[in-house]
Amino acid sequence: MCNIFTSVSEREAKNLSPVTLAFIGDAVYSLYVRADLVLSADYSAGVLQKLTADKVSARGQNATLDKVIQCFTEDELAVFKRGRNAKKPTRSKNASVCEYNNSTGFEAVLGYLYLIGNYKRIDEILNIDKL
Repeated sequence: MCNIFTSVSEREAKNLSPVTLAFIGDAVYSLYVRADLVLSADYSAGVLQKLTADKVSARGQNATLDKVIQCFTEDELAVFKRGRNAKKPTRSKNASVCEYNNSTGFEAVLGYLYLIGNYKRIDEILNIDKL
């Protein structure tokens, strides 16, 4: 079994499929949003679920991306573009193709940073959205 804080080299992470990076990044973002909501106020479980769904949806991630993309490093931007342009096995039901593609790129960046163990950078990026 793996430790959730196991990291890989940047080279290994860059060699992973961008959809695989997005798979991990989706979980990272969901956990971040959930923890932020739980720690920010005393919401009921139903309200937490609604707020989380709004934020982690493709549309919500695209809105967050609009606020943070300007701070991406060159490497992060390259990972984003790979994720955005990757062929995806599914389609979004509630977002445009552009929003869905952008959200996949955003998730890929978070997955990449998580896998290389750069948790501080994830925190920096996701806290830009709060400003």
